[in-house]
Amino acid sequence: MAVTLDNYYTLGWREQAHTCAACEWRGTARDMVMELHEDETEFDCPECENPILLVVHPTLAQLQAAAAEGHPEAIEQLEILAAAPRPD
Repeated sequence: MAVTLDNYYTLGWREQAHTCAACEWRGTARDMVMELHEDETEFDCPECENPILLVVHPTLAQLQAAAAEGHPEAIEQLEILAAAPRPD
């Protein structure tokens, strides 16, 4: 069963080691196969394709809260959003 991470801004989640329940492969999210979905990103075992980690995409409120707390990635993402052209 895949682990679900509800807070994208949890520090260190990309470096946290996970073990595949199906084949016992061990590695981090950076080593896994990433599948982008509308509401989450699925990280699968590179050996057997078993889902290991589900990371729920943050809401705007979560992004703003993380930026207000000084999270560097959230601050960068908020700046990107602010710079994006707005439809008239």
